[in-house]
Order: sequence, then structure tokens, then C-alpha cells
Amino acid sequence: MSAPLVTTNSRARVLVVEDAEELRAIISRSLVADGFDVDMAVDGPAAVTTMRAAPADIVVLDIGLPGMSGVEVCRQIRTFSDAYIVMLTAQTDETDKIVGLSVGADDYMTKPFSPRELSARLNAMLRRPRAGQAPVPSAADAPGDLVVDEDAREVLVRGTTLELTRIEFDLLATLARRPRKVLSRRRLVDEVWGAEWFGEDHVVEVHVSNLRRKLDALTSHRYIATVRGVGYRFEPTSEVLTH
Repeated sequence: MSAPLVTTNSRARVLVVEDAEELRAIISRSLVADGFDVDMAVDGPAAVTTMRAAPADIVVLDIGLPGMSGVEVCRQIRTFSDAYIVMLTAQTDETDKIVGLSVGADDYMTKPFSPRELSARLNAMLRRPRAGQAPVPSAADAPGDLVVDEDAREVLVRGTTLELTRIEFDLLATLARRPRKVLSRRRLVDEVWGAEWFGEDHVVEVHVSNLRRKLDALTSHRYIATVRGVGYRFEPTSEVLTH
């Protein structure tokens, strides 16, 4: 038997939502061996009920659940929880992955996968650096067009609160702290997901797209510019505040 992964999760709680009994048991045993506390659910309604009764830090969520799809479960959980969500899919079609990320999932894994790779990804999420502290502008109490409050983890656009997932917030804060500087997708992965994360850079594109859609609903200014073949750049107005 291989040695358990070294983890810094401090007994983080994981909810495993998988209708296939054998796979659910394999994932759960592996996570427990690697230092996680694990709850299990066999379908979508049970997952939502469990998350309300005993909130988990991370949800490992199969997309192909009976009765209620994993996408709908993710959507419902996102209405009351900011837990990390990893979608599991048996499909190689990019559509499932993009849909899962678009409703608030943080990452995805395609079956079959190694349970130890899953553990490694979950630990990387838990170690992920949060947006750092930027100097507080002298006009921090002025009504800016965009305010990114890193202490409160709150974003205001023209005085209206912008509801973001934790990854969307971290992406915006990371870009906003370096106005007009191009950050590559890999750099964003390292800073937002963590240098130890080894998923695909494609997740950056999906989360940036979601972030832009939310910003566009409140302002006509395009804050995040795409630099083709490189990455993204934050384009401030004259009234952007970060603190």
C-alpha cells in the first residue's frame, strides 16, 4: 500500500456525490486515507440536503447523477455555499466541462482518474493563495466605478455588489492589482489555483468569460482585455479602487 499523501488540510470535510457505489467507495476510502473527513451522497437532492445540514469544504460532484444532474446540484449549492466544487464527468466532450464551470464549479476531472490525483488537486485547492493585499488608496472612501475590497472579499460596480465565486474574485483581484500588465494563463493558474495545481489552463478562459459576463451586466467598460496567444490584461478606468 502506498503511503498517504502529506496534506495540510486540517481535516477538511469533503462531500462525495456519486451514484456508482463502487467508485463512491473507492474515492471515499482514498480521501479518508489522505486525511480528509468524508460525507457521501448518492443523488442530487441528498447532496443539497447534506450541504445545508453539514457544510463541506469541498464537493466532489459527479455530473451524471440520476434525477437531478450534477450541473443543477452545483447551481443550487452555489446559492448558499462557497465551497470548492470539483465536477466528475465520464464525457470527453468539452461542453460538459464548460457547463459545469459556468455554473460555479472550480475544477473538473474526466473519468477514469486516479484517486490520488484527486487528493492532490483537493490539497492544492486548500493551499491556494488568496489575493494579496494592495496599498489602500488615499481616496479609498471615494465612490469609484469599480471597487475591489480584498479584505471583505467584495466587489462593487457603481455602488452595486457584484456576486462572484471565489475563483472569479481571485482572478479579478489578481488582475486588478497589476493594471495594464499582461498576465499569462499559466501565471494566473499559479496565483489563483496555486503552483501545485496541475489541471488544464483552459479553466482560466471559462472563469474569465463568466467574470466578464457579470461585469458587462453592470458596466459598459471592458475591464479585462484578451491578449491573443498570451493571456489577459486589466484595463482600469480613472476610478478603480482596490484595497
